[in-house]
Amino acid sequence: MPEHRSLHPGAAWTELVAVQADWDAADPELLTTMFSQLVMIRAFEEYVLELAAAGLVHGPAHSSIGQEGGAVGSVLALAAGDEVNGSHRGHHQFLAKALQHVAPKGFDLTTEPSAEIRTVVLRTLAEICGLARGFSHGRGGSMHLQWKEAGAMGTNAIVGGGVPLAAGFAWAGRRAGTDAVAVTYFGDGAANIGSTLETFNLAAAWRLPVCFFLENNQYAVSTSVAEATGEPRLSARGPGFGIASWRVDGMDPLAVHLAMGEAVGHMRQGHGPTLVEADTYRYFHQNGPFPGSAFRYRSKEEEAQWRGRDPVDLVAGHLMRRGLLDEPARDAARAGAKAIMAEAGAKLFEPVPGGKPGERRIRPDEWPDPAFVDVGVRGDLAEFRDARMADDRIAVQETTFVDAVAEVMRRRMADDERIVVMGEDVHRLNGGTNGATKGLADAFPGRVLGTPISENAFTGLAGGIAIDGRFRPVVEFMYADFMWVAADQLFNQVGKARHMFGGDDPVPLVLRSKVATGTGYGSQHSMDPAGIFATAPGWRIAAPATPFDYVGLMNAALRCADPVVVLEHVDLYSTTGPGPVDDYDYHLPVGAAAVRRSGEAVTVVAYLSMVAEALAAVADTGVDAEVIDLRWLDRAGLDWETLGASIRKTNRVLVVEQGPVGTSYGGWLADEIARRLFDWLDAPVQRVTGGEASPSISRVLERAAIARREEIAAALRRIGEA
Repeated sequence: MPEHRSLHPGAAWTELVAVQADWDAADPELLTTMFSQLVMIRAFEEYVLELAAAGLVHGPAHSSIGQEGGAVGSVLALAAGDEVNGSHRGHHQFLAKALQHVAPKGFDLTTEPSAEIRTVVLRTLAEICGLARGFSHGRGGSMHLQWKEAGAMGTNAIVGGGVPLAAGFAWAGRRAGTDAVAVTYFGDGAANIGSTLETFNLAAAWRLPVCFFLENNQYAVSTSVAEATGEPRLSARGPGFGIASWRVDGMDPLAVHLAMGEAVGHMRQGHGPTLVEADTYRYFHQNGPFPGSAFRYRSKEEEAQWRGRDPVDLVAGHLMRRGLLDEPARDAARAGAKAIMAEAGAKLFEPVPGGKPGERRIRPDEWPDPAFVDVGVRGDLAEFRDARMADDRIAVQETTFVDAVAEVMRRRMADDERIVVMGEDVHRLNGGTNGATKGLADAFPGRVLGTPISENAFTGLAGGIAIDGRFRPVVEFMYADFMWVAADQLFNQVGKARHMFGGDDPVPLVLRSKVATGTGYGSQHSMDPAGIFATAPGWRIAAPATPFDYVGLMNAALRCADPVVVLEHVDLYSTTGPGPVDDYDYHLPVGAAAVRRSGEAVTVVAYLSMVAEALAAVADTGVDAEVIDLRWLDRAGLDWETLGASIRKTNRVLVVEQGPVGTSYGGWLADEIARRLFDWLDAPVQRVTGGEASPSISRVLERAAIARREEIAAALRRIGEA
């Protein structure tokens, strides 16, 4: 018979229960502030549901009524420098942190609340209603609340989407030499999301001071926790990743506060991440003013049982028991909170002219200007005003492309301590799988971070670092196809963050990724992502074709206040071309293309390795083509001055790219050219692309699936014969 030995996780898993002695020992000011925050947040949420019922909230109203105890109890255990982010049901999380920021010593609703508290309430309500005076000028609404000054780094509409970002806040705080911690609030549904579990692992491996605060409100929309998982005690996930974990009654704000105090102490002492599961309950349905029983996925009896454990009443009861509050004061606090809400409403709403009694509308002057719609999708490039640009005085020599990749990063990391590089294997193998980070790990200890294979986690962590603003992350994806794995973080989080939160704050992240088309790596390692990124708001796209351009474009990417993807074609790594002799400090302007060959017969538009393929095809055919290397591919970065001048001269266009027609960049570009320059075209825009299928492993089938100089030459001959 085999011997069975019980195994136990290395991390503690504890259930904390507050007893009456804890309530008796609690600081009166803490309990008063706790009560005041709970009452204020409850009044706020009730008012929001009232507005939603009246049609004054455009979009969802995810009420946190019933769950306030978890947010208030945990936030009051934090310090001013700590950062939090939250979920789509995040009004209470945001308000708790914002109220703590404006009243760091606490406040008492039984007295006259400060103007700062009233302002927080007004601006949060305005944001939820989509109005100009909101924290994000109405763009974020109910689900995207951010006030970075208060350490409220943004609530998130994607389930689990904000969890990796919080790991980035934690990394930045630690790297900056502070003892600050980060807290990410999420629900039971997100406990089963891959990005959440990836971040558990990454945070534990790197011992990051991030608390995973799991609000287990028993239901993901209408699906119960028991239906969705085999272990409904969701804090059990923590020890499996080596994370110290606490389980606590989320309807008991003091118990939450005590558990959070222990978790914060654990993190500040350098012991790594924590997980706190607060069992709680939302009184209403997923969205709107109706209880879950109205939709028949839970019973009225269950709802009544949970309502009987209301966190507001619990704290009020203990205050009254200790003689710190009486009934008139309790009622005055509740009335005061409602008065604050009515005051805010009076500023935002007015009676509908000729409407029914009590019917309101949003005051017209509170709406954002429609002209604000696209402002802040990306920055204005003011950061380049004093940038040194490339000129003809820079000495050049034959340089291997991949050596330029590593050397420019070395130069920038030496000059700028904010830059940190991360990705799979970037710290090993003499510079990663292609040598692009050669020597950097030894030269810059602690700033070249080899990550687990978890693109969602480390991309989101880098996004959090960028949003935090103290450092500049550079992320390497081993293959561009892996962008699909991290699509939420790239497109929903990083790409949208600046605009979604009002358009003011930079998101300085650089993503390096190689395009491996033609290398025999098959369908899942050969993607050219330019066409995908060109249709995604917020991203800038750099596509260098020479060592000299790589240096200038990477310097520009690292200076840019927007997220930039720098594409690197594997075919170019081993090639040589003009590169700087010793000057790695110049920039190439954002939005400047290069004419690689002048001509009169047709304008050939290319990027990355297809620039050289196009030049070779022109030489093969003898067609007098003008070849333009785009260099910048995003909507805002296209050089229409250079393109327009060429097309007005040649009156014909051939857009060439290597990859499949389905994810084509050229299809989007051809449409733009046709609409902008239609009057100058003597023929429809022509295109060279690969086939419909992704490249295969077979050398023959891969070659048949992609385009190279031969396909360009054939297209040029057809144009020449037309």
